[in-house]
Amino acid sequence: MIVDANAGAWSCTINGKPVVLEHMPPTRKLLDILRDELRLMGTKMACGIGRCGACMVLLDGKPVNSCLLMAYQCAGRELVTIEGLQGPERDPVQQAFLEEGAFQCGYCTSGMLMSVKGLLKANPCPNRSEIEESLSGNLCRCTGYGPIIRAVEKLSELNRQGARNVDREV
Repeated sequence: MIVDANAGAWSCTINGKPVVLEHMPPTRKLLDILRDELRLMGTKMACGIGRCGACMVLLDGKPVNSCLLMAYQCAGRELVTIEGLQGPERDPVQQAFLEEGAFQCGYCTSGMLMSVKGLLKANPCPNRSEIEESLSGNLCRCTGYGPIIRAVEKLSELNRQGARNVDREV
């Protein structure tokens, strides 16, 4: 193992919990930290160059590709991974995906869910073009995007009607 002389303690908040890792090279990819060091396997590794969205997480509430972020860029900040959506009840975004059949193989699902969470946090009632724009960084080879877009439109309509706040805080 090569030891980076510039490596020091790295800390941030992940899924609401403080995390400190000793001897973390500042240029270590966030995706590798999540999967290899913290064993958070819901964030998927796919393209590795920020084109597919499978590794999407929320950084200070905004969707980002974890394969493109280095440790130093996340230090002291708040991260939410797909594991952060776990709770006593199913997250409304997850429920809408289930109801609309918005996944098949499931590989892209965690990244899609995180992108939708970020969208609804920024814009609780997005229209179709805003939904499509927000999902443009996520690739799905199985669904054809129709069920995914329907799920987000459903959530947008529920927000518009004030039926419930579908962007449960994580």
